[in-house]
Amino acid sequence: MTTISRLFDFPYYQLEKYNLNKSLSTKYNGTWVSVSTQEYIDQANAISRGLLRLGVQPNDKIAVISTNNRTEWNVMDVGILQLGAQNVPIYPTISEEDYEYILNHSEAIYCFVSDSTVVEKLNKIKANTKLKNVYTFDDIANENSWKDILKLGADNSNQNEVESRKEQVKPSDLATLIYTSGTTGTPKGVMLSHNNIVSNVLNSEKRVPFEYGKSKALSFLPICHVFERMLLYLYQFCGVEVYFAESIEKMVDNAKEIKPQVMTGVPRLYEKVYDKIVAKGSELTGIKKSLFFWAVNLGLKYEPYGVNGWWYEKQLNVARTLIFKKWKEALGGELELMVSGSAALQPRLTRVFAAAGMPIMEGYGLTETSPVISVNDQRNHGFRIGTVGKIIDNVEVKIAEDGEILVKGPNVMMGYYKDPQKTSEVMTGEYFHTGDIGEISTDGFLKITDRKKEIFKTSGGKYVAPALIENQLKQSRFIEQVMVIGEGEKMPAALIQPNYDFVEEWAKRHNIKDAIPQLFKNEAFLNRIQSEIDHANTHFGKWEQVKVFKITPDIWSIEAGHLTPTLKLKRKIIKDIYKDLIENIYRP
Repeated sequence: MTTISRLFDFPYYQLEKYNLNKSLSTKYNGTWVSVSTQEYIDQANAISRGLLRLGVQPNDKIAVISTNNRTEWNVMDVGILQLGAQNVPIYPTISEEDYEYILNHSEAIYCFVSDSTVVEKLNKIKANTKLKNVYTFDDIANENSWKDILKLGADNSNQNEVESRKEQVKPSDLATLIYTSGTTGTPKGVMLSHNNIVSNVLNSEKRVPFEYGKSKALSFLPICHVFERMLLYLYQFCGVEVYFAESIEKMVDNAKEIKPQVMTGVPRLYEKVYDKIVAKGSELTGIKKSLFFWAVNLGLKYEPYGVNGWWYEKQLNVARTLIFKKWKEALGGELELMVSGSAALQPRLTRVFAAAGMPIMEGYGLTETSPVISVNDQRNHGFRIGTVGKIIDNVEVKIAEDGEILVKGPNVMMGYYKDPQKTSEVMTGEYFHTGDIGEISTDGFLKITDRKKEIFKTSGGKYVAPALIENQLKQSRFIEQVMVIGEGEKMPAALIQPNYDFVEEWAKRHNIKDAIPQLFKNEAFLNRIQSEIDHANTHFGKWEQVKVFKITPDIWSIEAGHLTPTLKLKRKIIKDIYKDLIENIYRP
């Protein structure tokens, strides 16, 4: 049996142990197209042979930019890594300037891209880079196709050279450069070795209750994000069939088609799914509506392991039969596990989805830790709402005097590419400084309380943790995005981007005829937002409470620069965009 010590060992292990007919599946023109484990490996070897004929050397950097997750990405990944070259995944949604920066900083010599949208952006800047050529996964007129490399590698007479290159790749060798989406400054290239990610896969495996060789997964988190990429290797290791969702918009339709047992997401996605379900429930009438919201309110009180007692559990069984069963059917009917990472998950979502029989297991990690540090697991009392679970095997966490979470283990990065200064700023010996503040319970559950860099002090000398307040405010269906401000000012305030769909529906119900953006100035609407803030404020001390808010006139997006590709707030940029609004709050 193949011993797994390098990332490209995973498909070979899958071939020996499970040999799936449908290892990876992607939808093209409305039809699912699957490749078996053997076809996956055969294509990866053809890519390796083709790249060898292009003259690719060990440690050459090859960039891959894909709008959607797809089979080709995985084939390229293995084909690149087998040669001792490095895969540089790039977020498709970043600016042309960031494309140019990453391609130049990494010194990428080839780039493989998914579609015409990415090619158009890339073509504007590729002359300023060291790229020798660009290849596309989709067939695009006047562009080179990745199939050209497959054809170049069709002749297997140089497979011996591929095997020789594979043997020379050591677990400690650099495998990938992942550029952090960074909430501030230029992206940093995180250097991860084969062993960094392999160790994380093998140490996380015990926390996922798959039926090995039989489960199906729906993948739609960007594969350029280390969380989804690590999970794809884990799926390969566990013999899980992987289906790549067409888009976030079609995720529910795809789930109905393939009936997955597992899928992964970021909190914002689960918020949207929940809001859509509740919006549909709001359209019901009479007894059906009453039953729906009885079930939701019951779900919001959920505690695992029968803590709420036999009467609650009896009611929950009724709610699952009458209401929650339909939620599950909407996502294929067989979903047993959802995993959440990248940002804090609101406890209400953890509760209600677990009550519905589709538990979300929240985990914690960073690109620099490959990524998993801890994760919840329903089995063996390893699930606690409001925490990110217990720390995985072979990873050590300690809490610094100022509350910062420090991590040590085989998953900690090699450093930042070409930046020993920034590397030294986050490392103390073998311990990586996460920048997050947290605590560990006596029985080993890790809880994140805030981002160290985001905590600010008011002019009265009081510390405020904005993420805690923002999470509370975002429980309101009126609020899509919110940023709490107030550093050096007399009190905290909030910039709010409303949930357009819900607000329009609310206005209709209350016979308010104003359209957006006039609606955002309507007194009844502003009073309603104020009552949502008043409710959230009851959870905080006087010095932490939001005293003033302003509605921002546009939708916060990745493209406009408000959000990182993983939907975190770019605080500095948001402050710059709305500096006049902020000035109006504190110096009217």
